[in-house]
Amino acid sequence: MNVKNPFSNPFGGNGGVDVLEEERLSPTDEGDHERFSHYVKKEKITEAMVTGKPVTALCGKKWVPTRDPEKFPICPTCKEIYSGLKQA
Repeated sequence: MNVKNPFSNPFGGNGGVDVLEEERLSPTDEGDHERFSHYVKKEKITEAMVTGKPVTALCGKKWVPTRDPEKFPICPTCKEIYSGLKQA
């Protein structure tokens, strides 16, 4: 069975995935997700910035992006999942 990678970019490049940081206004007991930049589909990042609609990272984290992802380390779970997608 051949399953298409949902994060693949038909034009090549890095698979259509970019890094985007989240901002949390209240503490959560869901782990350290708010301390990291996460991998998200590029088209979803643009949509979220325009509409305020939450995005979902590869690791499953959902949030509305507002901060510069360059200021935070990459989520290790997202990084691991993305590495597996690139090898598939």
